[in-house]
Amino acid sequence: MKKGIDYIGVSAGAMVFNDRGELFLSKRSQNCKNERGHWETPGGSVEFGETLEQAVQREMLEEYGTEIEIIEQFPAADHLIPAEGQHWVATTFLARFKPGQEPKIMEPDKCDEIGWFSLDALPTPLSIITLADLKEYRRLTN
Repeated sequence: MKKGIDYIGVSAGAMVFNDRGELFLSKRSQNCKNERGHWETPGGSVEFGETLEQAVQREMLEEYGTEIEIIEQFPAADHLIPAEGQHWVATTFLARFKPGQEPKIMEPDKCDEIGWFSLDALPTPLSIITLADLKEYRRLTN
C-alpha cells in the first residue's frame, strides 16, 4: 500500500526565509512521488510514531543537511493532487535554519535545484501545497 494513493498520506514541510526575506525553495526531481519539476517549500512524509516537528526536522537534515528552528505551525491543509490520484494532509512550519547552516542538496535523486527567492519573483511552477503555504503566510503577515 502506498501513502497518498491507497490511503491519505501525512506530510510536514518548512517555509524558511533568510535575513533578506527570501524564501528557500527546492525543485522536485522526476523521481519524486508527485508534482515532478515543481518548486516547493521542502518537506516529506511523516513516519509512524514520529511527530510533525520531528518529521520536518528529519527531512530537512536528510535532504539539505540543515537543522531548523521551528517558529510557528500553520494549520493543516488538504493537498489534493487529482491529476495524479493522490491525497495528502500537509502541515507546514515557519522555520529558520540554525546559525551557520547552509543548505545543500543531499539527495540528488529527489531534488534538482535549490535556491532563495523573493516573494515577488518566485519560480514556476509551484507545488499545490506551496501555493497554499504562501496564501497562509500572506494572511498571517498582512
